[in-house]
Amino acid sequence: MADSAGIQQGSPAIGAAGLVPAAPGAAGTEGSGAAGRSARIAVKKAQLRSSPRPKKLEKLGVYSSCKAEGACKCNGWKSQNPPPTPPRTDQQSNTLCELCNSAHRDHVTHLENVSEEEMNRLLGIVLDVEYLYTCVHKEEDADTKQVYFSLFKLLRKSILLMGKPMLEAQDSPPFEKPSIEQGVNNFVQYKFSHLPSKERQTIMELAKMFLNQINYWQLETPSQRRQRVPNDDAAGYKANYTRWLCYCNVPQFCDSLPRYETTQIFGRTLLRSVFTVMRKQLLEQARQEKDKLPPEKRTLILTHFPKFLSMLEEEVYSHSSPIWSQDFLAGASGGQIPIHTECHPPPDNSEYFLLLLHILTVGEKRKPSEPLTQEENKRPRVVGDIPMDLINEVMATIADPAAIPETSLLSAHSARDEAARLEERRGVIEFHVIGNSLNQKPNKRILMWLVGLQNVFSHQLPRMPKEYITRLVFDPKHKTLSLIKDGRVIGGICFRMFPSQGFTEIVFCAVTSNEQVKGYGTHLMNHLKEYHIKHEILNFLTYADEYAIGYFKKQGFSKDIKVPKAKYVGYIKDYEGATLMGCELNPSIPYTEFSVIIKKQKEIIKKLIERKQAQIRKVYPGLSCFKEGVRQIPIESIPGIRETGWKPMGKGKELKDPDQLYSSLKTILQHVKSHQNAWPFMEPVKKTEAPGYYQVIRFPMDLKTMSERLKSRYYTTRKLFMADMQRIFTNCREYNPPESEYYKCANLLEKFFYTKIKEAGLIEK
Repeated sequence: MADSAGIQQGSPAIGAAGLVPAAPGAAGTEGSGAAGRSARIAVKKAQLRSSPRPKKLEKLGVYSSCKAEGACKCNGWKSQNPPPTPPRTDQQSNTLCELCNSAHRDHVTHLENVSEEEMNRLLGIVLDVEYLYTCVHKEEDADTKQVYFSLFKLLRKSILLMGKPMLEAQDSPPFEKPSIEQGVNNFVQYKFSHLPSKERQTIMELAKMFLNQINYWQLETPSQRRQRVPNDDAAGYKANYTRWLCYCNVPQFCDSLPRYETTQIFGRTLLRSVFTVMRKQLLEQARQEKDKLPPEKRTLILTHFPKFLSMLEEEVYSHSSPIWSQDFLAGASGGQIPIHTECHPPPDNSEYFLLLLHILTVGEKRKPSEPLTQEENKRPRVVGDIPMDLINEVMATIADPAAIPETSLLSAHSARDEAARLEERRGVIEFHVIGNSLNQKPNKRILMWLVGLQNVFSHQLPRMPKEYITRLVFDPKHKTLSLIKDGRVIGGICFRMFPSQGFTEIVFCAVTSNEQVKGYGTHLMNHLKEYHIKHEILNFLTYADEYAIGYFKKQGFSKDIKVPKAKYVGYIKDYEGATLMGCELNPSIPYTEFSVIIKKQKEIIKKLIERKQAQIRKVYPGLSCFKEGVRQIPIESIPGIRETGWKPMGKGKELKDPDQLYSSLKTILQHVKSHQNAWPFMEPVKKTEAPGYYQVIRFPMDLKTMSERLKSRYYTTRKLFMADMQRIFTNCREYNPPESEYYKCANLLEKFFYTKIKEAGLIEK
């Protein structure tokens, strides 16, 4: 999103000192959204690998060298440096290459006899190349950009040579012995081997917690470190930082590259560079979260953990500590510390700290990574749940281009931003966040874009004085998300961020008149939402005139302002005759792909309905008994009636009167909420109290949500009400171990609930 200068020309000196050029990793850029990005890349790879073979050849042809006669040197792209826009992949195999004028099939002749497995491997590298290409253009830090570019070239070369990506470095992991993991293990044996078994196990848990934190710690950039510690060994830190980025961080998202754990390939040198900051943040987090810890664990975290870190700090910075010697002999009773390794990108540091605290409270709730036991697998599913194997089967059908034709952009079923999203993918349009600066040298291109934005806003917002528009567009405190097409500005959103107040004010929003009704406005707003999620600002405020209210409503804005009035009064600009509107962002939603996700969900539901209808769409012969003089028959004797799901009234009476049903359900819910075992289920589970809960539980439910649903008349049948209540109990038993207090509360409350349901006559006694 952010505008950046052009990529440095030439090849970075890979292997110059046994290293890839140094670069900061994800500090500040790959935070809490890492898991979402990794999941999206995995989905794209799965979809591409399920495509027909001709489609795969098209994709690989763009990145393969030309095999035509005449010593053609075309490698898919004209040079080793990325072009301004990614190559198009929608050319047919019989068209000519835009760069060498050879037939497109001449780029893939060497792949005709390649196995499907090898082709899928190469396609995985292709998507990693495209991800790194995006990283290069979005990254603002020069060192980071250089490393991304080096890895980009490495993967491109692997596609051309059909080889496996191997980092060209003189040193290979591990870079220092003993490793951090071994050093901490030695420390535990050195200082605590004399303790009784139970106390030593507690220390082992603290050590495991500390090592996990290092494995998912986001290192600060070399430039940031130079500002914080100007007298430190900058070259040594930069070398380790680069290794960490190439071997630990980037492979989390680009699985074509080999991945290693930080604690297994680095030693005391890296640990010394991060220990002080890490220790301070860990202890600060512990103090902040102390009230959320169980009483029996509070002493462990607030008393023993600080002592553990203090003792370890002495050994880390001591020049004579024996634990860093390769000849250190661990005690006979010791063993390697088990490292809990995640296979997905980590959350940000604060969230992961809570997950680490959860390791020490494993008796209270089951860890998300633990597999279900055989007994747990036998539990009945909640009525209405759809088996995952059926979902996966339908997803494979949805993702198959041969089975599902492309939706026409003119279709009523296409999303508003579908055309804009396709244009961005093909490089027709670009999005950049730009602004004026008083501290940096003026950039001619950015200044031209700002002038273009001033013209667009002036033409499209005639009620606004031009001087006022110019002042805000060029104000260094304001930024503008600009929409660029063919090198010129055709639209944008001018905004001002107030991080301390937790919101951003949208000042101007416009698209030039001859480019409207193409979905650009929706796609602009979606890009702005993702930009703010990245910067951890989750609220928009704006004053909309009568002509803009409709647009903002479609983008999720409403007159119900979530930001407290005290937060924005005196900050936001007030406009006479306009309506204040707000929008609250959800950080788990990928807004630029949101309409695609909704479309796929609709397609999945449609397919599931079609499959269900195919099962019950059976025609039975008409009833002939009435012609023979029979005046009345039981309903259940009608052929096919039971297959529709009908049950006799005795099996579960359905109240026809909505008011009567509402009254009965309200009484039952009040009894349940008043029960002594209802306290764990009164409100939604908080992430801070149960880290990883929402990765385990797909469909959460609680009594507060049920009360809101009942009030809005959502429960039109008793089955809906019973299904939600049953889901509360099932979710609890799925997440918590049988010996926990929560598990016992669920069982007792469930028994009480069904007693009340029977008393109300909604199910048979």
